[in-house]
Amino acid sequence: MVDPVRPPRLADAVAQHIELLILEGALRPGERLIGERELAEKLEVSRPSLREALAQLEKRGLLVTSRAGTFVADFLAPITGPFVALLGASDRMTDDYFEYREAVEARAARLAARRATEHDKKALAASLEEMRKAHGLDDPTAEAASDVAFHRTIYEAAHNLVILHVMRAFSELSQRDIFYSRRQLYDRPGVRARLLAEHEAIARAILDGDGEGAEAAAVAHLSATVETLALIRAEAQRAGVALRRLGRQDIVAE
Repeated sequence: MVDPVRPPRLADAVAQHIELLILEGALRPGERLIGERELAEKLEVSRPSLREALAQLEKRGLLVTSRAGTFVADFLAPITGPFVALLGASDRMTDDYFEYREAVEARAARLAARRATEHDKKALAASLEEMRKAHGLDDPTAEAASDVAFHRTIYEAAHNLVILHVMRAFSELSQRDIFYSRRQLYDRPGVRARLLAEHEAIARAILDGDGEGAEAAAVAHLSATVETLALIRAEAQRAGVALRRLGRQDIVAE
């Protein structure tokens, strides 16, 4: 016997469409969907069908609804939260994080050089331009934020869904200074200019379709960042020792 072919229910089809947008990164964690009426019109479906589709996705943890509206859920939080808490107990966290990033981002840069579409290339060029503007304004905070956006653009251009979602989750954590202080890095004399040059080298190789060059530029960038952070850490440790020596008179009897 052959089972009859039945078309999918409209609500299921709508849910699958929105799920695909989330999977491909077109809809990002934290983003709010437009209102129900407008979304139903854009998708050309009835509001009851849309409502049912949204309920399916919310039940599966891909969307979350509040008084403020319907948002794409941070669906990797159940993994990254406990993971960060576990890593936080180890002094190796920052070193291991960058070792992991070097392995993944070098590959992502190579893939981006090979797979980037014209849209991806325009997005990468625009992201680099934002970094240049922030650099010209001497705004380390804005420049650090544009740094995060630049790397996310590379993850998208790599067209690997696992890299996209995992590294996007890590970049969210790094924005919260989980692994290191990006502001501290950008405040260090001479580092901002070097970082901009390193990002320009990565972008240039990707835009030229030079996979090997993009990979090498990514490795060089991350290696230099690790070295700088090690210097910052060592200086902070020495400063702590000096302060404790200055404060010893508070606990030593004369």
